[in-house]
Amino acid sequence: MFTGIIQAKGSVQEVISSKEGAHLKINSNNLNLSDSKIGDSIAVDGVCLTVTELSEYWFSADVSNETMSCTTFSELSQGQSVNLERSLRLNQGIDGHLVSGHVDGIGEIHSIDEDGDSVRIKVEVQGNIMKYIANKGSICINGVSLTVNSVESNIFDVNIVPHTFSVTTLGDLKLNSFVNLEIDLIARYVEKLYNQN
Repeated sequence: MFTGIIQAKGSVQEVISSKEGAHLKINSNNLNLSDSKIGDSIAVDGVCLTVTELSEYWFSADVSNETMSCTTFSELSQGQSVNLERSLRLNQGIDGHLVSGHVDGIGEIHSIDEDGDSVRIKVEVQGNIMKYIANKGSICINGVSLTVNSVESNIFDVNIVPHTFSVTTLGDLKLNSFVNLEIDLIARYVEKLYNQN
């Protein structure tokens, strides 16, 4: 589990594709890995990955074809910045919202506009996950916990405050960029319970 509060920006050091998926080596930059170990979970742009190799300044993880097909990882390139968050510890507070690191779909940046000191981003949603995105509900974009401002048809928008814009990769987004989306966990379970009745 994660919180959607990004702990550091890292960068893709290496992407090795194979018929099984891909092997990633991530430069962890300012992410503290001193008490991390092989087998730990780290979210990379909102995707929960299992650490397979580890050093003080980088870690590696394997990515399945399934994950490659339903996330933006098929577009990852060497040198690209990524959001990083270590898994939630039981003694840690939750400042964002509960995030699983299981991406539900991909969105496309529809517009980016200044809104006072913040930046308002509109995201066009692909697939059938729009029904889970609610006005003033929680959404995770590339691993960042955000509040939905409004929903219209297949587009929702969020406001990014200056701090979040500067310490995450959301500041690198451009029109037509693709992003990983994870809906609120509660919405998933409400639908499952509803459909069982």
